[in-house]
Amino acid sequence: MPKRTVLDPQGKTVKHALESIGLAGIKDVRIGKFIEVELTGRNKATLKRRIDDACHKLLSNPVIEDYEFTIR
Repeated sequence: MPKRTVLDPQGKTVKHALESIGLAGIKDVRIGKFIEVELTGRNKATLKRRIDDACHKLLSNPVIEDYEFTIR
C-alpha cells in the first residue's frame, strides 16, 4: 500500500467515483496491490524472514510503500 504520506491519485479517483454513484460517508480510499507467494518449508520464523526480505528488496518500494504479509 502507498504510505499515508504519499499522494494516491488512483484512490482519490475511486473515492470520487464511489461518491458519484451514491455511496456516502467514505473517509478515504487507498489503492494497493496484492501478491500471493507460495513458499516451501514449515518453520514459520524462517518463512517470515524469507518473505520479509523479498518484500523489502523486491516486491515493494519501502520508500513510498508499506507492506504486510500473512503466513498460512
